[in-house]
Amino acid sequence: MINIPTIITFSRILIIIPFIFVASWNPLLGAVLFAVASLTDLLDGYLARKSQQVTKLGILLDPIADKLLVISALIVLVDMGPIPAWIAIIIIAREFIVTGLRIVALSKNIVIPAETGGKIKTVIQVVSILILLITRSYIGIDLYSVGIILLWIAMVIGIVSGIQYFVLFWKRL
Repeated sequence: MINIPTIITFSRILIIIPFIFVASWNPLLGAVLFAVASLTDLLDGYLARKSQQVTKLGILLDPIADKLLVISALIVLVDMGPIPAWIAIIIIAREFIVTGLRIVALSKNIVIPAETGGKIKTVIQVVSILILLITRSYIGIDLYSVGIILLWIAMVIGIVSGIQYFVLFWKRL
């Protein structure tokens, strides 16, 4: 069912397109687009819960939109040079594996909502990506080390939370 929260989620996916084209030549504008897209994640979830419009489509689409946004940003950052490809590959692989698991679960009428670890990972990823983009905008602030450390933390939390998703899935089977 299409509702306002779902439309907001779709808008997050659409923001990815200008982000990809802008971020490499204007990292500060890229950071703004990424921040706006990230804030839609809070807005759609809040509205869905408040208006009692939580749907299976929204439960599935919301994390996919998050993952598309983060994956796009990681690829852009690898292309720009501030992060090594192997970190992006690990994070992206985890995202595909967990999303695949959630799709399989949904096909068995098992809804696996976002866990706390996954939410914390997402917040840390968003902050690290913003820091790495801002650092690349040449505004005189070098926060590269902070951004990379946060990305490492997000990667580790992502691996741990990914394992938690598998455990939850097997318990619900």
